[in-house]
Amino acid sequence: MARIETSQKQTFGPFIRLHPDDNVAVARSAVPAGTPIGAGDAVTASDVPAGHKVALRAVRAGEPFLKYNVVIGFAAADIPAGTYVHSHNIAFREFSRDYAHGRDYCPVDMVPEAERATFQGIIRPDGRVATRNYIGVVSTVNCSATVAKRVADWFTPERLAAFPNIDGVVALTHGLGCSMEMTGEPMAILRRTLGGYIRHPNMAAAVVVGLGCERNPIVELFADERLTEGPLLHALVMQDQGGTKKSIEAGIAAVREMLPEVNSITRRPVSASHIVVGLQCGGSDGFSSITANPALGAAVDILARHGGTGILSETAEIYGVEHILTRRAASREIGEQLIDRIRWWKEEYSVGRDTQINGRVTQGNAAGGLANILEKSLGSSMKGGTGPLMAVYRYAEPVRASGLVFMDTPSFDPISVTGQVAGGANLIAFTTGRGSCFGSVPAPTVKLATNTPMFTRLADDMDINCGTILDGSESIESMGRTIFEQFLRVASGQRTKSELLGVGDNEFVPWQAGVFN
Repeated sequence: MARIETSQKQTFGPFIRLHPDDNVAVARSAVPAGTPIGAGDAVTASDVPAGHKVALRAVRAGEPFLKYNVVIGFAAADIPAGTYVHSHNIAFREFSRDYAHGRDYCPVDMVPEAERATFQGIIRPDGRVATRNYIGVVSTVNCSATVAKRVADWFTPERLAAFPNIDGVVALTHGLGCSMEMTGEPMAILRRTLGGYIRHPNMAAAVVVGLGCERNPIVELFADERLTEGPLLHALVMQDQGGTKKSIEAGIAAVREMLPEVNSITRRPVSASHIVVGLQCGGSDGFSSITANPALGAAVDILARHGGTGILSETAEIYGVEHILTRRAASREIGEQLIDRIRWWKEEYSVGRDTQINGRVTQGNAAGGLANILEKSLGSSMKGGTGPLMAVYRYAEPVRASGLVFMDTPSFDPISVTGQVAGGANLIAFTTGRGSCFGSVPAPTVKLATNTPMFTRLADDMDINCGTILDGSESIESMGRTIFEQFLRVASGQRTKSELLGVGDNEFVPWQAGVFN
């Protein structure tokens, strides 16, 4: 199938079957043993937790389990109707998939330019559009991280009160930059990431701090990333400045000089085509594929029609359903680029390791109802919507295409988001079922809850409750419109829950790839 159909749900008492051909259904809430499942005379043979699955009919050993008519594993033994189905009786194994590159490609039905939605954006001198207005203090190496943090920490809300248009001064520090390969992809990843943040539209200005003897010196970083010092980009080398104290003082002085110019911005109406959303999920559960993920996908479909971009990532979390994306690819080349990245993860990077792509998911995912990576990927892929796949990017590469694109990243949320932001994402949309308390700067994070109990319990962290879809009061399509409208408000300056809590300063985590010595 080219798209995952999300509009064929059927209710079987307290269970939901997501496609007429499915042989499992999902419990809307905790279901006790002996409960009729609405398929013949079958009843639940044991308790079934909320978000978990039950067999709707007898399933023979080796037969695939189907959810949304997509394979999520195979019966480890003969399974009678009414049996609780989870990792204990679902076998994970490889199976063949027809990639059919580009076979089902269909261009986006674009909204005419004059009719596209708008938001109040910040237009930079070079024409790029920002959703936030930060000053960054960036370390080239872990050795300069303390200086970067001390400089940023000096600019308290009280000291920035006279500059109301500045969202903050943020330190972007990391544990890399030395004792690593001097050339090749690991160093290229680090420099792409740092360069992407320094030139990000949401980063109005930056001070870059180095030690002076690291393997990632400022001069080489600037040369590789074509960065040039000026009034809004300043470089400091600690060994040249005279050490830690003098470097902190010089960094504070440099930022203070930038404040008046960075503050002198005005938000103006701009097209929604300037919105680039990084698509994330964390702490996923059995409801992720029923509520928040397909609703976010519906929002991405709307955004694409208005000329905007959604960045799907976390390569291990599309494994098993990657053929659904390759069939929608705009060209064979794009589809093959995606499969090349899948193969690298599966056949080189993760060989023999106890990682997600090799079957197992986290304890939290399992407790929430996900049996393995195939089932998790089914839901994760839905964040990208139903439109064509327009491009595939390596980690932290600049995103140029519009519509749905893919960026190769690990599944650890801070690393994945860091790559997306470095690539140009000016918003992050983050779905969660278990309750991930994530935030990011300089691109704000919109948090989408998959279920009402969690949304209520973590109300201070969640922006939108997609659990109303499960509750029956809202459709995926209407929730998609709600999410899209929230994108417009947040892009216009409305604070998200994570911003109000001050979450995001510690979530800058470049991908640590390669050999260290």
